[in-house]
Amino acid sequence: GFGASQAQLDNPHGSDLNKYLKPGAPKPEFRKSRAAEPTVEQIQGDTLTSLAKAYWAPGTRQTHQPFSSDVVDQIYNNDIKGSSFSIKRVMMLEFSQYLENFLWPNFTSTTASLSHLMSIVVIVNEKFRERVPAWTAFQLKPEQFTAFFHSALTWAVADPGEICIGEQTKLVIFLDHCFCSMEVDLVRTQVQRLVSLPMWSCLLDARREAELKAIPKWKKYWKLLQKKDAKETPENLKKLQFERTFLSAMIQKFLTVLYTVQEKECPADIVDFVERFLILIIDLEALLPTRRFFNTVLDDSHLVVKASLAPLAMRPEGRLFSQLLEQVRFYTRFEINDQTGEPLSDKDMMSVHYARMSKLQRAVFVKYPELRSLALATIASIEDRDQLVKHFLSLTRDALYDICEYLHLVPVRNEEEGCKDEYTQQFLAELVISRHEKRDSQLTELNSMPLYPTEEFIWDENLVPGEYYQGENPLALPKLNLQFLTLHDYLLRNFKLFQLESTYEIRQDIEDVVGRLKPWRAEDGSVIFQGWARMAQPLQTFTIVEVAKPNIGEKQPSRVRADVIVHLGGGKDNIRQEWENLRRHDVCFLLTLRPPMAGTDRGFLDIPADEYCQTTGLMYVRGCEVEGMLDENGRVIEEFGSEPKPKFSSGNRTFRVLLDCNQYREDMDMTSQGGEDVYSSFNLILRRKPKENNFKAVLETIRDLMNTQCVVPDWLHDIILGYGDPASAHYTNMPNAIPELNFNDTFLDFGHLRASFPGYEVRVEGEAASLPPGQLLPPFRIGFEDIKARNLKRDQPGDDSAQIPRVLTVELVKVENRGPYPKNVPKKNTVRFTPTQVEAIRSGTNPGLTMVVGPPGTGKTDVAVQIISNLYHNFPEQRTLIVTHSNQALNQLFEKIMALDVDERHLLRLGHGEEALETEKDFSRYGRVNYVLAKRIELLDEVTRLQKSLGVVGDVAYTCETARYFYLYQILSRWEEYSAKLEQDQHKTKDMIADLFPFHVFFANAPSPLFHGSTYDEYYECAQSCWRYIQDVFTQLDEFWAFELLRSGLDRTRYLCVKEAKIIAMTCTHAALKRQELVQLGFKYDNILMEESAQILEIETFIPLLLQNPQDGTNRLKRWIMIGDHHQLPPVVKNMAFEKFSNMEQSLFTRLVRLNVPTIELDAQGRSRPSICSLYNWRYKALGNLPHVLNHTDYQTANAGFSFDYQLINVPDFNGVGESQPSPFFYQNLAEAEYVVAVYMYMRLIGYDASRISILTTYNGQKSLIRDVCNARCANNPLIGLPHKIATVDKYQGQQNDFILLSLVRTYNVGHLRDVRRLVVAMSRSRLGLYVFARVSLFKNCFELQPAFNILMKRPLQLHLCPNEVTPCKRIASVTAPNPVIVYDMPMMSKFVVDFYQNKVKELKVLQARHMVARPGEIKGQETGKGASRHPGEDRDSDDEAEGKNKYEEITNEVDNEEAAEVSGENKAAQALEKVFTQGEEQAEDQQDKAEVEDEPQMETEDSSAGPHTTAGPLVFSSSQHLFNKFG
Repeated sequence: GFGASQAQLDNPHGSDLNKYLKPGAPKPEFRKSRAAEPTVEQIQGDTLTSLAKAYWAPGTRQTHQPFSSDVVDQIYNNDIKGSSFSIKRVMMLEFSQYLENFLWPNFTSTTASLSHLMSIVVIVNEKFRERVPAWTAFQLKPEQFTAFFHSALTWAVADPGEICIGEQTKLVIFLDHCFCSMEVDLVRTQVQRLVSLPMWSCLLDARREAELKAIPKWKKYWKLLQKKDAKETPENLKKLQFERTFLSAMIQKFLTVLYTVQEKECPADIVDFVERFLILIIDLEALLPTRRFFNTVLDDSHLVVKASLAPLAMRPEGRLFSQLLEQVRFYTRFEINDQTGEPLSDKDMMSVHYARMSKLQRAVFVKYPELRSLALATIASIEDRDQLVKHFLSLTRDALYDICEYLHLVPVRNEEEGCKDEYTQQFLAELVISRHEKRDSQLTELNSMPLYPTEEFIWDENLVPGEYYQGENPLALPKLNLQFLTLHDYLLRNFKLFQLESTYEIRQDIEDVVGRLKPWRAEDGSVIFQGWARMAQPLQTFTIVEVAKPNIGEKQPSRVRADVIVHLGGGKDNIRQEWENLRRHDVCFLLTLRPPMAGTDRGFLDIPADEYCQTTGLMYVRGCEVEGMLDENGRVIEEFGSEPKPKFSSGNRTFRVLLDCNQYREDMDMTSQGGEDVYSSFNLILRRKPKENNFKAVLETIRDLMNTQCVVPDWLHDIILGYGDPASAHYTNMPNAIPELNFNDTFLDFGHLRASFPGYEVRVEGEAASLPPGQLLPPFRIGFEDIKARNLKRDQPGDDSAQIPRVLTVELVKVENRGPYPKNVPKKNTVRFTPTQVEAIRSGTNPGLTMVVGPPGTGKTDVAVQIISNLYHNFPEQRTLIVTHSNQALNQLFEKIMALDVDERHLLRLGHGEEALETEKDFSRYGRVNYVLAKRIELLDEVTRLQKSLGVVGDVAYTCETARYFYLYQILSRWEEYSAKLEQDQHKTKDMIADLFPFHVFFANAPSPLFHGSTYDEYYECAQSCWRYIQDVFTQLDEFWAFELLRSGLDRTRYLCVKEAKIIAMTCTHAALKRQELVQLGFKYDNILMEESAQILEIETFIPLLLQNPQDGTNRLKRWIMIGDHHQLPPVVKNMAFEKFSNMEQSLFTRLVRLNVPTIELDAQGRSRPSICSLYNWRYKALGNLPHVLNHTDYQTANAGFSFDYQLINVPDFNGVGESQPSPFFYQNLAEAEYVVAVYMYMRLIGYDASRISILTTYNGQKSLIRDVCNARCANNPLIGLPHKIATVDKYQGQQNDFILLSLVRTYNVGHLRDVRRLVVAMSRSRLGLYVFARVSLFKNCFELQPAFNILMKRPLQLHLCPNEVTPCKRIASVTAPNPVIVYDMPMMSKFVVDFYQNKVKELKVLQARHMVARPGEIKGQETGKGASRHPGEDRDSDDEAEGKNKYEEITNEVDNEEAAEVSGENKAAQALEKVFTQGEEQAEDQQDKAEVEDEPQMETEDSSAGPHTTAGPLVFSSSQHLFNKFG
């Protein structure tokens, strides 16, 4: 058994792990992944640990020894450089706070050695690799940083003799990190000097003169610089010169190193150096501030040409090098003006190209008359590469040199030729050709690219790295950083990343399906599928039915359609349903599988990517998009058609699909050259989960955006790219800030208003000024004098010293009654907003960009809903778009919007999640259409009643149209006549109002009397409100008239979406999917509100800004409100490489925060007890508590049965085992799982509701283990049952519960909890109680987590229980319970719970329990690994078909007794229980009959056992041992 051997296994990453794996489980590739993690034994015995304890480790008892540079040298030479920079050692050093406590505090530039400097550099790089904050230590003690940085630069360009190439690689990586941390002031001031204008001193003189001549502004600067330099001291000048020429010197060094690789050997460390250097170059080129001057220097060094001619580029080891060089080449030619940062259009690029060509022609004409034909030719005839090669390759070296010299590309010739070897004929020719060849624009290339990945692309590890990427090696992927060159660059990088990331998921899906189907080849060559897969079906036939002619100017066909027939006869109904439910736009993949004859016995699980297609016989993969299912007559079935579902006579179903036209053209070109026809070979169709299958639509959307003149509003453009003043879009800086706002029902009373604007003087205007504050009732209109003053200042810039007044003027807004019925009273807001929430609401109601940071429990949704409501009432003609990440958040928003005064007909929700809305109302398009139609009938009934009440004949309430005429001719005339009569009445007698009123009969069903009040005005107001009610009926009917004219469901929904709805909600995924449709419909909106925006990928945040066509070249977007929390978890990116290397997990929200865009941070939480809040509020500026968290009884009383409201509970090894890893990244910890479940059972026994308890953990492996333990221990027990949720922390973000039990799993190293954001989410999920189970010795030393763990460790690390309490508790929260039971470890807790349970049962005399005896049979646990390993935080829940079909492992109970020397856990538990139950038991025993006792349900494990079953997997009870056992 797997379990038995586990106990003796000391190193879980040892070489012999494979023999413990289950048959068929994937073999972990520890070589790549986890070898880096040292085991506890190694750490204990390691010299590093002892040194750390002596010199710097935190939390050691004795004082540290004084600093000694020998220690640094020794560690560097033995453990860092000596171990050839082994990740394992560096991780240990970084984790032990070597940098914070030892290296940096003791660094002085004068005395520090190279090893000291290099140690710092290596640790900083390690921090970046682990993605933890790297600059904190330097910011706390910045004074040495300049000197440190300068010496790092000096060593980077030192000669090879003094420093080895590996160390210089580390310095290059360090420099790259510096350039990518431009938002850190400390770093920015250093790196800016390297890339400013003075660096042009290393250009060729002639080139520099020519460049400066083109830009007079820079020429002026250059002259000033030379004047300044003349005054500098020699040593200062030398330092300045060093900084100016630094990058140029680095490039020369790079070329020297690159050319040391000749034909013979190719050392890995050199390849590593040149790859890292190219990544540095790419990062410098891809940011405008660094690119501006550097691009010219790079061009002048001819790096791209020289590198492309280097021998390494031709060798197999140089593959990644060539891919990176391609990226450098791409950025050097990027379509941007380096000086202004303006994007260049195709036309601009063309003129640049023509200018270069004509200059070349002039050079040839002057220097080399023989080439007269070239000099006088038209540009079009010579701009292609082939033409240029023909002309130039044959020239002599000298002629080429002259031409290049004329173009300022090479130094002026000296009399003595010193540099002949450097400028070879081949090099000079390539230089001229590559500089002048015509290139396709980037867009043309992009538009001819297929969007679906094919088999070659899916399994290329250089583009789509595997799961085990740990951040240690370079990749040829684009990065998302702080700033982008142009919108085009922004979209392109996101396009590539999104494409690669989705490809990785597609690869997983295909491998999964192929592994399940187990294809093999029969004797006759046909393919037979042995297995079965839910997500794939073998094809019956595949035929291409249409290939449409290409559009003008294009080569590919404009449309390719095919029909796919699959047989869905047998099999389960729900599976057939799933296939029939394929919707329009769903993406499927067509596969050709031809397994080799021999390949049948090989498992499909663990095949390296480069051999995958060969081994499994996977020939082709092509994507397609479903257009619909065909009925038996061959027509596509309408998705939302009203006619009934068609019947099918056979099990065959035909799907009409669209193929990718670009791909089809490429494939056909291959076929015409004698290749195989791909399209006649498919034998399998694969579908994907709809949730994860939106990549094609997103890619198509991004591509469309790049092709349209995509207009971002002017006020946002620079902010999105990351330039300019970050506060420029704040409402106070917007030219159209609104000076007067009606805050509607935001304020509950006048006192609330006054408290909401601290620091403002509040003046009441109008008649209300004389009233006492108590009588001032909302709604209020507020005028902001400061905004008025600012707007004036903008229009007439005058005296700057004029004070901006901080004054508010308040007017009361008269509320008009909407009718005499109770239902006419509007709903009102009931939340008493805090001043920051009000500021957020004010900012959101004003135009501009509003960013609200909402820490856990601070009422983000309330703020969002109030902003929406205020916009709806203040700007009735504007439309607001709501975007969230999850459907769940959308539901919460909708439920709260419905509680406010927003008319239902103006709400609409798009997307597939509307089914989940937990209201009886349906806000989807179809639901809204039905609502409108039902409402129309209801209103027409009112019209009929009105008609009868007035005795008018005829069928006036037949349609909206007839009702309209009825209103004009019958109703309006009566009202006008009535009004005229009242005006003639000079005496203002109020009885006349009632007597003359024409609609008494109609309003007979209203509360009587209809007219009430004491004055004429009050009576008049009653009449008016009745008239408003009637008007409202007809206004609505007017709006609904369109629904009579539009007959089809589709037209009606479109009308709703484009015209009728004022508040439209969707998820960001839906926005990306449906952008094209929405734009074609003419969808328009003015405001966007995004919830959860720190959880949305950058590109999915950007697309919703552009769901409408620009009007007159401008975007009508006025407001963009983003609400999120960047201190909580980022978007989930499944592949580590994209997450780490490309920084893909950075949301737009987080990036804007990094760029210092002003945010409003909500500062009062209403979720957790203040004590629990202190575990995470250190992460926020000022997070206080709302009053109810202090005053409500729930928060004032303690948690029954526990001494403390939160505790960190140390969980030691059980039978020598801590964490285990049955498959890679699938971490489990049995001791913690059992402990957590035991505590849960204990809580249920004292009376907590299961719905109030959630169990969270940080890893999927542990989640499934806890689920299994729960199923075995609790599920069948009526007293206990399952907890509300068992989930991973990542999945539980955005949810909360009263009590959280949290298991942190890891015992060897901290793993991904080092990401503080995960800790913040974990600590902030509970309202009343948080109990954390972990290995304390591991987590307490973690630098990032210290603030939380320091607080946790102030309380005892063993669980303190008070078993004699029951819920609800009387004890006050601040009082700790007297003499608690102290639980030492998990076996004791388990035993305690078993005994406690039996005593409880006696007490309760639960006789019913005897009827609930479990039937004999085993309780089985689930297999731990699930096929391919997965991202540790990812959560593929139980919709995975794997769960039902696992091979179960029989696990027997093996429990070693505790050491006899100590008191055994059993005895401790017994003693503890005795205390509790002695009082109650004596009386109980006398009254009980012997027979009754015999039938007691017992909860028991084996008699001898001292605790739970020690197995690696979950437990299994043999049949003699089920939970409720009868003693006989």
